[in-house]
Amino acid sequence: MAAAIEARSDVKGWCPGVLRPMQSGDGLIVRVRPRTGVFSLDEARALADLAERLGNGHIDLTRRANLQIRGLEEEALAELQAELGRLGLVDSDAETEAVRNVMVAPLAGVGSDVRRIAIAVEALLAGDRRLLDLPTKFGLSIDDGGPVSIAGERADICLRAVGKNFAVGLDTREGTRWLGACAPDAAVTVVSTVMHAFLDCAPHRRLRDLAGVDQARVQAAVSPLLSKLPSFETTGGRVLGLVQGGAGIAAPFGRLEAIQLHRLADLAATAGARELRLSPWRTLYMAVRDDAAGRALLDGAETIGLIVRDDDPILRIEACPGAPDCTSSSVDARGDARRMARLASAKGFTGSIHVSGCAKGCARSAPSDLVLVGNAGRYQVIRHATTRGPVERLVDADDLESIFSEAFCG
Repeated sequence: MAAAIEARSDVKGWCPGVLRPMQSGDGLIVRVRPRTGVFSLDEARALADLAERLGNGHIDLTRRANLQIRGLEEEALAELQAELGRLGLVDSDAETEAVRNVMVAPLAGVGSDVRRIAIAVEALLAGDRRLLDLPTKFGLSIDDGGPVSIAGERADICLRAVGKNFAVGLDTREGTRWLGACAPDAAVTVVSTVMHAFLDCAPHRRLRDLAGVDQARVQAAVSPLLSKLPSFETTGGRVLGLVQGGAGIAAPFGRLEAIQLHRLADLAATAGARELRLSPWRTLYMAVRDDAAGRALLDGAETIGLIVRDDDPILRIEACPGAPDCTSSSVDARGDARRMARLASAKGFTGSIHVSGCAKGCARSAPSDLVLVGNAGRYQVIRHATTRGPVERLVDADDLESIFSEAFCG
């Protein structure tokens, strides 16, 4: 870990890290990026202990398959960084940490090509100093093509196992464009080529922001390294319950309490798991000994307040922490989202719902069927859009039931 580390709580508009935390309404937020998408059970227990002892006990799972510890005071930061350093969860500097955005298919096996490539890409990002100029939201996904696939999730560079090779996709304004395939041993060279070609263009936030000419330049740089693209489908996504020798368990709105994480690690160990594997759906996956052990794990997880069924109404709602955790919010977004889940179920509303404490829409960037945006203690009602869509009306937080008559109209 770097010899001198400062809390950069005054900087806005970036993703927080261990070495560069972010100030929020409940204190500093520290984002811990798991190596190759996994935490060992001992690491998970240690994170739970640190969140409880040094933070406020709130832990958030993010859409980028990371974990955030909340409610840290400035004076606790050095101790947290030192403890995470002993666990090997801290990068050499804040710049390296910021660009290490690698998502891995959560059920990819230990020793698989997917895990091996992820390790090599992380080493590339740490060793090639030019890559520190990448935007902090520039990301990579590496998928195994299994039933819990992340290939449909948006990332600047996508690798997906297809047979013995990997399909290579680049993000564009229209979505992922699959260009060709490469052998596993060539994957890191392909990734490096794309990243350097991107940096050769004028500065942009993401690969999809490149204009047509620059997009063509990046594709031209990597195309000679690729072979013909085989046919494949990008089906997959979040699956809860038993799946392919594992178990999927979600946290309501991505929020875990420290005691829940500690208990989940114990339940996972009893089921034969060795790791907690993160995903972009705020869902944790564990490889279990057998189906009986998996069912026992799921029963235990449900008992401690976690979600183990795909039909749980809370899963259709995205919500940010809201007030008082976030100073940008004037509403209790997650508390109101729980009420919305009950109301939607009772009213038969089956569309997607996004409850946001403010117009930034941190919990979800894609459109939703129904969007509530906090504004001076009330909610702006928006339909079939993002938080930036046209506002239809304002409602009080205690009048959420009236929204559904509006939502069903038109």
